[in-house]
Amino acid sequence: MSSPKPPIDPVRWHAPPVEPLPEFPGADLTLVEVPGGDPEDVVVDTHGYLWVGARNGNIVRFAPDGTRPEVVANAGGRPLGLCVARDGHLLICDSPQGLLALDPTTRSIEALVTSIGGRRLTFCSNVAQTADGTVYFTESTSAFTIDRYMGAIFEARGRGALHRLDPDGNVTTLVDGLYFANGVTPTADGSALVFAETQGRRLSKYWLTGPQAGSVTPLAVHLPAMPDNLSTGADGRIWCAMVTPANPLADRLAAGPPLVRKLLWRLPDRLQPKPEAVVWAVAFDPDSGQAVAGIRMTHPGFSMATGLVEAGGRLWLGSIGGPHLASVPLPQSPSSLSPG
Repeated sequence: MSSPKPPIDPVRWHAPPVEPLPEFPGADLTLVEVPGGDPEDVVVDTHGYLWVGARNGNIVRFAPDGTRPEVVANAGGRPLGLCVARDGHLLICDSPQGLLALDPTTRSIEALVTSIGGRRLTFCSNVAQTADGTVYFTESTSAFTIDRYMGAIFEARGRGALHRLDPDGNVTTLVDGLYFANGVTPTADGSALVFAETQGRRLSKYWLTGPQAGSVTPLAVHLPAMPDNLSTGADGRIWCAMVTPANPLADRLAAGPPLVRKLLWRLPDRLQPKPEAVVWAVAFDPDSGQAVAGIRMTHPGFSMATGLVEAGGRLWLGSIGGPHLASVPLPQSPSSLSPG
């Protein structure tokens, strides 16, 4: 039996406008079943092996071709964003446990960050590491865990953040007030981090070097979908998993009286609004923010892509919508695409 829903404290919020992206084609989707289901993120290690975190806490490793799944460990909570660290450890964002590190050799798991400023880190969302060993991670909301993530959407409060973990263990909050902070990935040249705000429907840059260091600038805004996890491609493209299209009804509710959302929140989960089931991934130019490649389609066995990575000439996709890891031939960047 699930625990009672925590109360929410919604505010009136005006969602950003929607601007179209190019009409990307579908692709031939290959599915691989994941022990434990719902692989929220997928990353690749230096040997080409794929790693995912499953709904039941399993950390699963696949051969480079997506075969031979092996349960390496169980995180104990809900693994979300992953990152293969420079020392070979697997960094794991776990809700509600915080930021963890798995040693693939000993299969032991260590907690790296469990609290920030004296409060529990219960919704660590995604994590990345830069060349100097510094770890950056996002927190979607300080008020809910993953099993009640819709509470954060209903509230429409900027309770998300981007944090830095230094090699000495010190944690610094770099950016707060974010609307469901999610994916984070460094640019190929190391000059900036790109991070996603799922509810804010935008990608932004946090600059690490140069005259803009320490500041945030927009990269891709007014997205027509909810951006989730990110990864950096071999050619520097920023891949973004689009979990579901923007919902006009949800936008109207956010701008309306908070009491309506309080009443909707009390309804059983089966009566809550459901996200539209699509398969959508977009690659953005890291400098201009232009959408340069992608896929969009529906598939009977896969939807709600939440994580993605290039590996072995394919684009691998994780999902919170079912038991499979998916892959498609790596989409290329055509010379011109017209908005649709």
